[in-house]
Amino acid sequence: MKFGVFIYEGVEPIDLATFGVLSMARRIRPDIEITTLAPQKGAVKLSNGLVVQADHALGEAPKLDVLIVTGGPGWAEESQRPETLNALKARAADTLLVSVCTGGMILGASGVLDGRKATTKRCVVPPELPPIGLLRERYPAIDVREASLVDAGPVITGGGVSLCIDAMLHLLKRLYGAEVAAETARILEYDRAWAANLSQFPAIVG
Repeated sequence: MKFGVFIYEGVEPIDLATFGVLSMARRIRPDIEITTLAPQKGAVKLSNGLVVQADHALGEAPKLDVLIVTGGPGWAEESQRPETLNALKARAADTLLVSVCTGGMILGASGVLDGRKATTKRCVVPPELPPIGLLRERYPAIDVREASLVDAGPVITGGGVSLCIDAMLHLLKRLYGAEVAAETARILEYDRAWAANLSQFPAIVG
């Protein structure tokens, strides 16, 4: 199964935990393939200076089973890039779309969340406005919920920052089963945190 992680200028580096969880899961499921995507192939400068190489341009990437949209301060600009929004809409026809953190704002701008339940990042440093409120205000066609993640079938939206790990574990559970997800959480040494998050801040499925 092939996973693509979409990055862009201004992504928060912690959102690369999406790649990290899948990387650990490959120890259990070697059939997992991971590639990185960006508006253009090549070097991408993330928030605070980390540079990551993208394997493919989003619009030219090979067929994927899952496309993961990361978040970070750069979401505001990326959510206005027509090429990105059009590519995401096109991928929605045959690809499971997953957002983490403010990647949900980009999916919201693309229209693929219209008529669905969704979530995004809640906690910010004032005077920054909480993205979850902006998602609700800007895109009234989206049923915005406060949850660790929302699995709406063709689209999964994850909550803020470190909850990207939870979103990836949920994705593994959905695609490969509970045992693979649980074993990945164990070798990540995240099983207790995942259980606590599910208990205190449940996911919404359906």
